[in-house]
Amino acid sequence: MTTETLTAAASRPEPGTMRGVIPYIGFDGRAAEAIDFYVRAFGARELGRMPEQANPDILMHAQIEIHGGALMMTDCRAPGVSEAPKPQGFHLQLVVADGDAWWSRALAAGCTVVMPFEPMFWGDRWGMLRDPFGLDWAIDEPGPGNDANKTGANT
Repeated sequence: MTTETLTAAASRPEPGTMRGVIPYIGFDGRAAEAIDFYVRAFGARELGRMPEQANPDILMHAQIEIHGGALMMTDCRAPGVSEAPKPQGFHLQLVVADGDAWWSRALAAGCTVVMPFEPMFWGDRWGMLRDPFGLDWAIDEPGPGNDANKTGANT
């Protein structure tokens, strides 16, 4: 895979990845590590990195695509803030047709189980994992009564 370094003159990211709500997460100096992990855990596709000019080891901005959705990230934090706050109060949800494959790949990459992947009362198979950066990820496989194509799930 070739990593594109974004510049001010670079064209905008692929239009298909720039829809709806896009999480933008601060990784407090670990964004490059997070990109590599998400490639292994969730089959992410890297769309670009924009390092700081003064310190190329720091990512000012980066973008990946996971299962058709964008995730933006940075190593930077607000001026005067010594440490990025830990994520809380949300999770990222992947709606997929083959939950077992997604679940197994994420575990093999290093995620830990928060809630097991199992049938739920609403008819889907669902579970929650935590990645090494403290983010929670839910894997949702639509049940037989739910049309996976309507929910956007594909393998």
